[in-house]
Amino acid sequence: MKVVVVGCGRVGSRLATGLARERNEVVVIDKNPLAFRRLGAAFPGRIITGVGFDRTVLTQAGLPDVDALAAVTNGDNTNFVVAAIARRYYRVPKVVARIYDPARADIYRRIGIPTISSTIWGANRLKEMLTATRLTPVLSIASGDAEVFEIDLPALLEGTTVGDLDVPGEFLVSAIIRGGRAVIPRRGTRFEPGDVLQITALSSALPKLQRLLGEAG
Repeated sequence: MKVVVVGCGRVGSRLATGLARERNEVVVIDKNPLAFRRLGAAFPGRIITGVGFDRTVLTQAGLPDVDALAAVTNGDNTNFVVAAIARRYYRVPKVVARIYDPARADIYRRIGIPTISSTIWGANRLKEMLTATRLTPVLSIASGDAEVFEIDLPALLEGTTVGDLDVPGEFLVSAIIRGGRAVIPRRGTRFEPGDVLQITALSSALPKLQRLLGEAG
């Protein structure tokens, strides 16, 4: 996969080196040539010094013949402009922007720019660590708007069904790990002793889910 990373700060450099280790073709853009030191001498990708929303720079980076672009500078406006140009002008298939301001993140998503808000994600994760003792998050979706949690089946849920626990539009049992194997359940699937549940839940529904599991436990 051909990927362009705009911004070579702590996040951008870590993203670029991780992608490169997986044998992706990576191009990193940053206006500060000293930022590329974070990549290390062994970085196999290309580096370009320039402003990420300059079309000349983006063309030099290989757009529109790339598969993905991540805009991860330290400026919300810059990330949005880069992502918008990549999506609308160069038709890059996968584009994501890092956004600090949660209000902006929501606006950008509504107009078609996928975003990751470290503020929202971080706040949600801290809240989970402080308040959720039973649920283990394994995947964050859309900047923490929803997450996948893993939990050992509470004893009082043994023999009940997936439909007894699911709340449509708020959370659902998306998988059961049973005997070391993953099972995609139906609403009528009965829970068995030793099951490990993977539950997909909206962040806003976590208090309700925790109450239900607390009562069951």
